[in-house]
Amino acid sequence: MESTTNPSVSFLGITFDLTILGMSLLTVLVIFFMVFWATRKMSLKPKGKQNILEFLYEFVNDTISQNLGGYTKNYSLLLFVIFTFVFTANNIGLITAIRTGKLNFWTSPTSNFGVTITLSLLIALVCHVEGVRKKGVTGYLKGFLAPYPAMLPMNILEQFTNIASLALRLFGNIFSGEVVTGLILKLAMVSIFTGPLAFVLNLFWVAFSAFIGFIQAYVFIILSSNYIGGKVND
Repeated sequence: MESTTNPSVSFLGITFDLTILGMSLLTVLVIFFMVFWATRKMSLKPKGKQNILEFLYEFVNDTISQNLGGYTKNYSLLLFVIFTFVFTANNIGLITAIRTGKLNFWTSPTSNFGVTITLSLLIALVCHVEGVRKKGVTGYLKGFLAPYPAMLPMNILEQFTNIASLALRLFGNIFSGEVVTGLILKLAMVSIFTGPLAFVLNLFWVAFSAFIGFIQAYVFIILSSNYIGGKVND
């Protein structure tokens, strides 16, 4: 089984990964249609699909409330959207594999570092903008001198390490999962005897990867709410 690459195009000197762009768009569309379907004919007493959607929203709300406190309602919808995107993006690559020759057309968007660093930068932008909005420019900048001015370099460094750790944690887990999936597929091609073994291993690995995909989405919103809470809470 030969190694594959994602098709790409260059525009103004920038290379765009068409598979990642397409899968990211597909992830957004899946979430949109699922939410649209779940919110049709809503009632005051939720049932069925509406119950599931409200359960997920309350799950996110309860998860982030420990870090955001009184500001939970301000950011619950944002972090709910991020949670659903990250969870779906983590697991959509498990559904199938589409390859033609040396080109790969199906993968999890979050197995690409460009996607995860973009999500991390979005959270960083929200943190800093909301920090300034809540405390004012002077009050916000004074926070970098806490608990004493000598900590300024460390506090600045922390802003970069938060972004990097958030992106690398998500990318590393999902990318490594897809690497193992590829190895299992290679095992299936070795001989007729390894095919059944690879099939069984793949079943277990897909289930485990789906669990990891949920855990990573959960960790992502916990850390995001912690970073935002650190900027807006007194």
